[in-house]
Amino acid sequence: MLLAILLACWLGLAGAGLAQTTPATISAKVPDTLAQRLMACTGCHGAQGRATPLGYFPRIAGKPADYLYRQLLNFRDGGRTHAIMATLLQPLSDDYLREIAGHFASLNLPYPPSPASSAEPAVLARGRQLALQGDDTRKVPACVACHGAALTGVAPSWPALLGLPRDYLTVQLGSWRSGQRRASAPDCMALIVSRLSGDDLSAVAAWLAAQPVPADSRPAPRLPKPPPLPCGSAAPLPGVAAAAKAAAAASAPTRASGLAPAASAAVARGAYLALAGNCAGCHTSPGGPPYAGGRGIATPFGTVFAGNLTPDAKTGLGGWTGDDFWQALHQGRGRDGRRLLPVFPYTAYTLVTRADSDDLWAYLQSLAPVTQVNQAHALRFPYDTQAALAVWQTLFFTPGKLPPEPGRSLAWNRGAYLVQGLGHCAACHGSRNLLGALDNATQPGGGPLAQQGWYAPSLLSPHEAGVADWTQAEVVQLLRTGRAPRGSALGPMAEVVQRSTQFLSEPDLNAIAEYLRAMPGQALSASTPAASAPPLASGTRSEPAPAANERQLAQGAKLYSSHCAACHGDQGQGQAGAYPPLAGNRAVTMSSATNPVRVLLQGGFTPATAGHPRPHGMPPALLDDDDIAAVLSFARQSWGNRAGAVSGLMVRRLREGSE
Repeated sequence: MLLAILLACWLGLAGAGLAQTTPATISAKVPDTLAQRLMACTGCHGAQGRATPLGYFPRIAGKPADYLYRQLLNFRDGGRTHAIMATLLQPLSDDYLREIAGHFASLNLPYPPSPASSAEPAVLARGRQLALQGDDTRKVPACVACHGAALTGVAPSWPALLGLPRDYLTVQLGSWRSGQRRASAPDCMALIVSRLSGDDLSAVAAWLAAQPVPADSRPAPRLPKPPPLPCGSAAPLPGVAAAAKAAAAASAPTRASGLAPAASAAVARGAYLALAGNCAGCHTSPGGPPYAGGRGIATPFGTVFAGNLTPDAKTGLGGWTGDDFWQALHQGRGRDGRRLLPVFPYTAYTLVTRADSDDLWAYLQSLAPVTQVNQAHALRFPYDTQAALAVWQTLFFTPGKLPPEPGRSLAWNRGAYLVQGLGHCAACHGSRNLLGALDNATQPGGGPLAQQGWYAPSLLSPHEAGVADWTQAEVVQLLRTGRAPRGSALGPMAEVVQRSTQFLSEPDLNAIAEYLRAMPGQALSASTPAASAPPLASGTRSEPAPAANERQLAQGAKLYSSHCAACHGDQGQGQAGAYPPLAGNRAVTMSSATNPVRVLLQGGFTPATAGHPRPHGMPPALLDDDDIAAVLSFARQSWGNRAGAVSGLMVRRLREGSE
């Protein structure tokens, strides 16, 4: 429950990233094909997944479908560590990942000639021995035992080892050794590499990379007898996305069919409330069981680790009562009376009704207990002391409730409750003081998301994320599907839509939309384009707006023409249904350029939802900091856009996580 629902966080972001592709790859009208939607993959892995000359992006074309699917799940859910892959895949559903895997597995494409090896003959001989014969003295099986006699893989689970760059193979073997790459037990690859020396790993990588790929490079058929060591065949690690699926299933009355009717109804309502509050978003660690805690939440004061919400008696909420839970939400105090850290947003949850608290409690108590010890927070002194929390709560927190506002509709009041209370939207969209307290929880004027490298735009400003001039249907569509005519969800908001808002009821979505549309702020008229906004800064809103020089604009124009125009149009007009316009796009012209920089660095998909199950993707830009700054400065100062330039220093700071 620690992250805000971030409602409308990236309204208007509309995929503000610039597609990295060449003009020849896309026709004037985008074909509605899976290959087109998956250009986020081929931007790094090469045309049709054939790999690129760069050594760290492997070939994915023709790999076994089950293997590819499991790797996608593991990247998304924490079984494998790669920041860009995790970011790209986070908002995608299991079904879409399976489709992606099937698409690339079906591509039976020829391999380029293998490069000549510069390794010494003795090194290659040792690599050949390990690959074809193994090493009985170290109890190491041959690679062919699992990956097939031709080393082209075995359907459905074992990948090919040929046709991969030496650098990539070396890095992957090293990742198994260091624990950065892992599988569910029995993790035989980790066992094998632990028995080999670093020289052995380098030798087998060198020999494999130098071998020609046979003409028939398809994976061998399923083995009639499983190999002695099932390398890589273990099930993928459970992931955070499973939490939303489990909660969605739990929202049906059948989830609690063994309970009395009243209790069953409370559990079903509580499951729905857990989705509305996106509780699993924080209380499920990557690769961990749903709601068992362990996820680290980075703050300017240190890292806070979310607690175990399952009813385990020793490590979870098994010893708590409904009154204890209500005290935590309403008063910001734990079962023992200790003051809770405000990263748990009790400043918003204090508005949650007792009835909703009891239903949410009933749902959490219906979960399967998970024994997982809560990790100690890593906060700097004095922020980890009860004395500091006592001062903070005295200054910034008063328990309360949200009475109905006279003169407003029932829907508006329900929207206010969801946005201000259970949804805790201001936790991200509100500005904060030096002690981390919100300046005004009812006026979410936007601000940087601490330690995340994103900017949560203002829900008040028509130049950022205000929706006063949107129709009710447009707001509902965005929250349900992640995509609307005037904006799409990317970054953290894509994750929220995928896990939370797509599951909300039609009345609640309309209530949220009515409340957001009525927020104060001057709406744009139909005749006033966003591009007519005054000049804006490139970093935080307090910075002056730097002007792009002619050299930077010329470089940006050249890069835009070669990397971006094929998707987003020569005049930034975009392509309907696929790639958003950049002209007049307020995500491009916002005072903060943080989000478009982040999209270019990481790429992204809009969320895969029931209403939009196969979204288009945007690959990360394989450009240096100055080039990213140049192309963004060009986009922010072209086609009527009048925003400030972006500097290479800002891009570098965001890349390094220092801004």
